[in-house]
Amino acid sequence: MATDRRASWLKGVLDLLVLSCLTEGESYGYAIAHTLDAAGLGHIKGGTLYPVLNRLEEAGLVRAEFRAAVRGPGRRYYRLTDEGRATLRHQSAQWETFQDSVRRVLTTPGGER
Repeated sequence: MATDRRASWLKGVLDLLVLSCLTEGESYGYAIAHTLDAAGLGHIKGGTLYPVLNRLEEAGLVRAEFRAAVRGPGRRYYRLTDEGRATLRHQSAQWETFQDSVRRVLTTPGGER
């Protein structure tokens, strides 16, 4: 029976993807989820996304600011901190190395070079 592993894979890289979504400037949860969905990663539920954003904020990688709206509910906007940008660079490099290793094993018989 084939199992869709994307949810497990996404769980391991979601923090990195959220940080990446904030490189062009501040954003809010729904817009981040939409960006990830549009990239082909599927619908990310709030119950998955907001704990990630809270964890990143607690770690000092993003800053959040609540803004009231003229119409409708207010939104919490997130932006990268300098530490968040440095973490994104470092973890992106680690991800690339990991991804290359996985690709090498998947495309080479026995995973040999």
